This record gives sequence, C-alpha cells and structure tokens, in this order.
Amino acid sequence: MLEETPLTEGWILRHGAQSLPASVPGCVHTDLLAAGVIPDPFLGQNETDVAWVGRREWTYETELRAASTGHEQTDLVFDGLDTVAEITLNGQLLGRVRNMHRSHRFDATGLDGPLTVRFVSAYAEAEAVRGKVGDRPSAYAEPYQYVRKMACSFGWDWGPTLVTAGIWRPVRVERWSTARLARVRPLVSVEQGVGVVELRVDVERTRVEAGLTLEARVGGRRARAEVSGTAGVVRVEVPDARLWWPRGYGEQPLHDVELTLHHGSAPLDVWRRRIGFRTVELDTSADARGSGFTLVVNGARLFARGVNWIPDDVFPSRVTRDRYRKRLRQAADAGVDLVRVWGGGIYESEDFYDACDELGLLVWQDFPFACAAYPEEQPLRGEVEAEARENVVRLMPHPSLVLWNGNNENLWGFRDWGWEERLGGDSWGEGYYLGVLPRVVGELDPTRPYTAGSPWSGSWEQHPNDPAHGTHHSWEVWNRADYAEYRGAVPRFVAEFGWQAPPAHATLRRALPGEELAADSPGMLHHQKAEDGNGKLARGLARHFAVPDGDFDRWHYLTQVNQARAVATGVEHWRSHWPVCAGTIVWQLNDCWPVTSWSAIDGDGREKPLYHELRRLYADRLLTLQVRDGGLMLAAVNQSAERWTGTVTLRRMSVAGDEVGATTVQLAVDARAVGVVRVPAELEPTGAKEFLVADGRGSPRSGEAESGGRLRAVHFPVPDREILYPWPEFEVAVTPGAVTVTARTLVRDLLLQADRLDPGARADRGLVTLLPGERVTIGVAGWETPDAAAARAALYCQEPAR
Repeated sequence: MLEETPLTEGWILRHGAQSLPASVPGCVHTDLLAAGVIPDPFLGQNETDVAWVGRREWTYETELRAASTGHEQTDLVFDGLDTVAEITLNGQLLGRVRNMHRSHRFDATGLDGPLTVRFVSAYAEAEAVRGKVGDRPSAYAEPYQYVRKMACSFGWDWGPTLVTAGIWRPVRVERWSTARLARVRPLVSVEQGVGVVELRVDVERTRVEAGLTLEARVGGRRARAEVSGTAGVVRVEVPDARLWWPRGYGEQPLHDVELTLHHGSAPLDVWRRRIGFRTVELDTSADARGSGFTLVVNGARLFARGVNWIPDDVFPSRVTRDRYRKRLRQAADAGVDLVRVWGGGIYESEDFYDACDELGLLVWQDFPFACAAYPEEQPLRGEVEAEARENVVRLMPHPSLVLWNGNNENLWGFRDWGWEERLGGDSWGEGYYLGVLPRVVGELDPTRPYTAGSPWSGSWEQHPNDPAHGTHHSWEVWNRADYAEYRGAVPRFVAEFGWQAPPAHATLRRALPGEELAADSPGMLHHQKAEDGNGKLARGLARHFAVPDGDFDRWHYLTQVNQARAVATGVEHWRSHWPVCAGTIVWQLNDCWPVTSWSAIDGDGREKPLYHELRRLYADRLLTLQVRDGGLMLAAVNQSAERWTGTVTLRRMSVAGDEVGATTVQLAVDARAVGVVRVPAELEPTGAKEFLVADGRGSPRSGEAESGGRLRAVHFPVPDREILYPWPEFEVAVTPGAVTVTARTLVRDLLLQADRLDPGARADRGLVTLLPGERVTIGVAGWETPDAAAARAALYCQEPAR
C-alpha cells in the first residue's frame, strides 16, 4: 500500500550567514517575522521597509532520511512551491520549477541526505522572461504577467507589495510499489434521476505486466473495472440520488467516494473525495435585449447573489481551514450564494472548496490571469497548460464549482486600455482564453461551463464589456460618477462593481499604532492603494453628505454609510430587473491586510456596515423603492420558493415624524419573481422635509429576523446634504449582550460601532432607520463590561448639516 510521510519538521531558512527555523508550509516573510528579523509589514509603513525580502534568493534545507520499507519507488511531492526554485537531494539535482499554481513530483528512489530548495527572486525570473519574450502592457508597473505566481503579491489597488517565496503548501514523501493512482477524474452527472459517477483513472506503474483492477464505492454502491495499460474507467450509478443545491434552493447532501487500486487482492493505493449530484448549465442565449448570462442548477434558473473573493491573506499559507470556514460562513450568513475566486489570486486549497460544498456556496473560479497582457510563448505557455490541467482535475469533485472563467478584465483591457496598439501583433493571452483553456476544460471536465473572461460579451462582434451581452464590470461609476448612475443601465450580469470605505476603527488603531488618525494622515494614505482613492471617496461623499471638516470619526462613519448606500443602489436596481439581470457579484467580500478598500469584511475580519447591508440586499425577499418611468415604484423581489402574498404599508412622512398620507398595497408575487407596483402620486414625497416608508413582512431568510421578519424600504427624494433632519434624539438601554435604542425623533442610519466598545466586540446588525417611537435591540457579543454611556458614545446616525 502507498505510504505517505509528511515532511514538515526540521526545516531551516538560510538568511545570509544566519540560519532560522522555517515553517512548512509557510513563506520567507512569515519565517522572518517569527524570528524577529523583520517588522510586521501590515503595521504602519513597514511594508516599504521589508521590500528587500522579495528581491533576495532564499534557501530552505532539511534532511531526508531513508526508510527501509521495501517499496520500489520513492517520490518527493511538493503541493506548492512559490515560485522559482531548484531542488537538490544530497547534491543531486531533482528539478527546477517556475509555477506557484502547480504541484511537483520528483523521483527520489534510493536517495537520502540533505534536501535543499533554493528560491530565486520572482522579480529576477519575471525580468528574465520579459527580456526573452518582450514587453507587455498591464494595469500596474510590477512584472506579474511574466511569472506564474499569485499576481496580487506584487501589489494591487487594495493590496501591499509583498513578493513572497517559500514552500507554501504541504510537502511529503510517497513510497509505493507496482502501481499508484496518478490521476482520477470524477465525471459526476444526473441521468433521469440516477446519480452517475464515472471515474476516469490514470495509473503510474513500476511493473508493466502486473494485472490491476479498480474498485469504486459511492453511496453504498460498488463497481469494479480492469486497468488497461495505464488507464481505466469505472462507473457507479446511485438510484434516486438526492440532489445538491445552492443555499436557499435545497439541501447539500454529499457522498463519499472511495476508489481503490488493486493488484490481485492487495490494495495498492486509495483515493477518497466527496461529491454531490447536480447539473449545471450557463444560458447565454440571445433574446430581444441582447444575450443573457444565467446560471441554471438542477434546471432552476438563478439570480446569483455573489461576492468577489481575493486571497484572505497576502501570505496565503497562513489561511487555515478554520479561517476559510469562518470567512465563508460570514458570506453565507449575509445571503451570498455565489463566490467568485478572482483571477489575480490563486486556485484555493481544498479547505475552501470543501466549505463551499457544505455551505451551498456556488464557486465561479477564474484561471489566474488578471489585468495584463500575458505572453503566450515558452516557458509560460507550457506552464499555463500544465497548471490548468492539474487544477481542473483537482477541483472536479466539488459540486460547488459551477463555472470556469478564463481571465479577469484582459479581453476588455485589449480593446479599451490601449493594449492593441502597444502590442503591435504580439501575443497577449487571447490564445489562452479562447484556445488552450476552453480546450482543457472541454477535454477534462465537460460537466461544467467555461466562459472566456469577465467581462466578456461572448464574441468580438460586441464590445467585451457591453452590458447587453454576457458579463459586465461597472467601474465607471466608482471612478468618475455618482452611484445613482447604477440605475441608468440593466446589465445581463454584473460581475464586478463596488465602493470603497475604510476598515473598522479598531482595525485602524491596530494597524496604525500611535498615529493621530485623519483621512490623509501618513498611515491612512499608505493603507489606501487605489489610484486617487481618497479623492474618489471625497467626491463620492460630497455628492450626498455635508463633508465633515477635520472630524475623523464623522468622516469614518459617513464613508462607511456611503459604501453601503452605493452597493444598495446597484443591487436593489438590478435585482428588481430579474430575469433580465441574472446576478450581481459585489467587489469584494474580504481583504488580505488592513486597508481602505471595497470590502465588506476588513483585513482583521471585522464586518463593515456593508456586510450587514448585504444581509438585507441578498435576502430571499426584498422591498425596494425605485424611480422608474417618471414615477416612484415599489418592487417586491421574491427569490424564495413560495409565492409571496401580504400587504405593504406605504407612509408619506415628514422629517419631523408626522404622517402626511398612507395606504396599503396587496402583494401577490410568484416564487422566483419580481412584482412591481406604482406608488400613488399623492404619496410621492417632495422636497427636503419628506420621505416615503414601505413596510412589509418577509420570511426568516429575509434579512430582518431581528425585527420579526419586517421588511422596510425608505426613499428620500433629495440627497442627505439637503435633507432638513431634526437633531436625533434617542434613549439607550444596556443589558448583558444587547443595546436597545428607542427613537424620539427620526433616526436615520443608526450604527453601533461595537469595536469601539471593545476590539473583540461584534454587533449583530448594521444600519437601521427608526421612526419616532420605534426601537431596535442590537445584539453585542464580546463586550464584557456593558455601560450605557459607552454604548451611546459608540452610536452614530445622520445629523443636520452644520
């Protein structure tokens, strides 16, 4: 039987003449940090002080001891080396590697002694490749497109430049005889209610003549097949298989699959995974509005409630199984049902996809290409195909994985960012996205759809970012316009859009120790990586609010409110246009360090107000008030499986708290549908002293469980800076684990910043609007010394313009 021995102990890192303990898996930065050689690059401006690390060569060493097991073959297996390295064992060269996204296997039969992995700087490799293939344009000055490495380690508009090296995934020794399972491709399908698993197997042999058989077990069913040469196929059928569904549509039953390779009666190797039975299609058919982009799972057409995922740490070896699960659990709790793994990052670990399988989170997986023209010459072309083949097969068992995407913004960049002229006919990646990658996916995993890029209109006959065709990235709004402009279009699928805000106050205090916080203080500017990021924040804020002068706490609150408002404007509008628009993927769920960014969860794992707003926006049932066709409309979005019936109360209110007019509207909205009702003209608010409130009842998954299922939509006809708000008056009561606020006036956008009570405290809800006499109870976890005065000081809301 194949024997595995982890090789994680006894590693050292050579740092000049000094030897340091090394953690494997890990990276150079984390080893240097643990040894006290470098400061924490996440704090202050230390990132700049450790830039030298990414330009050095580094060597990892350990001892590989011989084992007298009697096996015929010994392999040294690295699941991930970051990135350009030479591996030697007892002075003998085993191989050279140049791809972070692949595993590597070396024959170490009969060898033992010192094992050395010498890493060359990724900068040196990238510049050497650039010198060979020529210059290519990109969105950033760093040379990330010349090396198969996590692109965002070279920095991004939300991330630091910390170019890593190291043994970033597990390493082990495998010893085996006769044959082993070299590759297993599980093709999972559903045929007339029968779950089918077809295991296509490649084996590696030491003895060509040995007779081999395969035995598979799935869901209590067994099947056997012979191996012919180095390949075999075994098919298992599971009658009446329960279907795996995305969250909100059904359950997520998972089935253990066990495949054993036998020589006679002796087992040689075993492969174990979990699978789920489901079907997936991507409907891009043409219609009167253009061509769609709708995911169809088990025959059900979905509006995808998505978030974009970046690496959760710029040092990805630090992301544990528990951390993946916590972050993805946060996504699921916010109503998310789709996570897009963005193309400037990595193919994530099995822990990520396992959690998505269990939580019912659909995964859209980008191939790692982002915001650059990528050369198609060697040595890159061979590495790209090899990594694609390996990862397509590696991720096949996961039912959560529903879409492969060729790249992030490169097709768009070629057309709109001046690349075509600069390239002058040189290769730039089109051959990957329209050739190599769809061929690999079609050959190895025909059960899943592939799209060439995001954005992509499906054909060069349309502009790559045409909102009427395929996927659309909406960045003109953040970069140049007011977020009200989101309402000006109905894209078929919005794969990226977002708005910035700073992280939580406690996150800033930890990341910028001793700094007097201001929007433009040195540390704040260093932890703002977007081009003109603070300028865009300021202009976006000034369109809606009276910008506070020198009051950092007020600026911090308002920019977080503005982020939530911006995303809400887009999601409410686009969801109300289902099924024309079939999904939104908010940029972005998470951060990889403490930074001002588009994230809903900051770099310390704290939830911004946007996170809680997503719980409302992505609930099964949503009420929204929309200006459309010259009037005010009430849209009732029902993504639940049941028909939505009931009443909605419409109240035209004055900011002083008086009811100017009211009526009730009857709802009767089919499952997975949207109902739209015109608001009576006499109830439409006007001017700076009026607003409209719509109150209805939802369901336990409607984002308002804390309010007994109440759904609320609010419409003010003018920007906040023009609204004649009264001075907010409210009472605060504190009990263990809760803060209750009772409004005496209109209180808009009430927010408890729990991290101001205690860095470990967390509130269970975000922005709340209360009418006079209403109350809300906010759950607070992690606050050990409840105090009403402290709670009041941590509460923020809208105030009259000063």
